[in-house]
Amino acid sequence: MAIRNLWRSYERGSETVHALAEFDLTVQPGEMVGIVGRSGSGKTTLLNQIGCLDRPTTGQVIIAGTDVTALPERELVAFRRDHIGFIFQLFYLLPTLSVAENVGMPMLFARAHDRERVRAICERVGLADQMTALPGSLDGGDMQRVAIARALVNDPALLLADEPTGRLERQARDEVLDIFDDLRADGLAIVMATHDLEQAARCGRVIELRDGRRLEHAYEDSWPKAHCAT
Repeated sequence: MAIRNLWRSYERGSETVHALAEFDLTVQPGEMVGIVGRSGSGKTTLLNQIGCLDRPTTGQVIIAGTDVTALPERELVAFRRDHIGFIFQLFYLLPTLSVAENVGMPMLFARAHDRERVRAICERVGLADQMTALPGSLDGGDMQRVAIARALVNDPALLLADEPTGRLERQARDEVLDIFDDLRADGLAIVMATHDLEQAARCGRVIELRDGRRLEHAYEDSWPKAHCAT
């Protein structure tokens, strides 16, 4: 995944606000990059751009060799479904559907439902014994496991996570991050926005945003250790 000179600007009265400005980033397969910054720094705006949920004012977002900024809307929707997985702080599970049915929802939209694929993904994230359970019977950690499995079921090239452990206790948080470690070991690219410095320390690289701009640090590659030690 590559971002080149990305800008996202809004008009607010007579003022132009740059939610993202001159942003560049490359994420390799098997890499987990943390995006940190205060509220309003541009983290969610950035994920929306990478995730094809919003279009940039100028610049390019290239995923799996495709410049998604050049795709017409109908093709963009299909590309997002097939190539990008999303995980959020809120789980967004359908309460009347079982674990397996929630996980399989993206495949239904793609008209390619595969029960064995759903089963394999549930097993991968530790839900093999809970596939018939309803979300209301699960704890927060297991609900996030369902959300992770749902994000993975279409075999995406890129996983986007927006504060994925913000509602979890420490043990459940660490278990989710262990799953992320396994996924990137298998070659999945992950971009994760977080306020949690310990969570950021699990990333291979950390990018800090301030007022929509990437801060350049001489210690960028060692950012988590340096900050978590203070």
